[in-house]
Amino acid sequence: MLPRLATILLKSTLSTKMQSAARGAGAATLTGRLGHRLIDGRYTNTARGARDATRRCLCSSSSCSGRPSWHQTMLRIKDPKIAVKHYQDKYGMRLIDQLDFPENKFSLYFLATLPKDQETPTPGTKEAHRYLWSFPGTTLELTHNWGTEVDETQAYHPGNCEQDGFGHIAFACDDVYSSSDKLLSSGVEFKKKPDEGRMKGLAFAYDPDKYWVEIVKQPEPEDVQARNFDELTFAQTMLRVKDPKPSLEFYTKYMGMQVVREKHFDDFSLYFLATVPAGQTKADPAQPVLELTHNHGTESKDTFVYSTGNEDGKKGFGHIGFLVDDVSVKCKELQDAGYQMKKGPEDD
Repeated sequence: MLPRLATILLKSTLSTKMQSAARGAGAATLTGRLGHRLIDGRYTNTARGARDATRRCLCSSSSCSGRPSWHQTMLRIKDPKIAVKHYQDKYGMRLIDQLDFPENKFSLYFLATLPKDQETPTPGTKEAHRYLWSFPGTTLELTHNWGTEVDETQAYHPGNCEQDGFGHIAFACDDVYSSSDKLLSSGVEFKKKPDEGRMKGLAFAYDPDKYWVEIVKQPEPEDVQARNFDELTFAQTMLRVKDPKPSLEFYTKYMGMQVVREKHFDDFSLYFLATVPAGQTKADPAQPVLELTHNHGTESKDTFVYSTGNEDGKKGFGHIGFLVDDVSVKCKELQDAGYQMKKGPEDD
């Protein structure tokens, strides 16, 4: 089911300017729809299996070759019994599949925001695997390296220290104050409550591994409510970038995303990107956006580099992943454009 692997480090050999974009955005992975799956929980192990002949089309930007669609944000977790339950109970996410790799001693848990009345296959089954690799949205991929749950000294790096590329994930709701109160009353710890700090009306909670979880207002709450989603929906993944120009080119030109909104402040700018379904002009408000944060001035510092979340002592966030029609074809396109592969589809 999971035959080939390709990891793209967002790094270009074409120019120093393009290299700077890669250093800010961590790593991206490519997965063939129901054919080629990238597994990169620790950037060392490869899973292989038979190709599934069944393929369902995903809604993605048809103007970009390979029809890339943002499929996952990967975070490493210490204990799946705690972390998976946290996102299910506190944020209403659904576990749509689980993949176990005994030979490499790690497991992957894929969660998503779904309408409350939508039925899904039992996680871990062939039906769930097919559902996962044809899922027309973005999942939260929680990676568990076996044994961390019993290691009292083990802790993952949550980001947000000096020169960290990963910032946070986010959930949207109709009323930030009400939803934050409910999370607080259920025992969730907060870094920032909505009435604290300079930026009122948004909040930051901690998850069990101390990753930051932003609570933001749903941009189109009526639409989301009409489709019977839960109170909170998976809304964002935030990555810091050194230079927005080459980073935006990578995600729009090669990953088929569209800039759906921008915000500019005195010392930083925010760019929100989404996979927009073919034939539509705007993103689905119930699906997450990729938030690229640019702290002004980093683009002019030649030696400045963001950490990706995969360095020793910094491991926590792992990658974002995209589904494409053919991993090999897409990788060749990227290599021809000057991008280097961290892990190619034919590499061991």
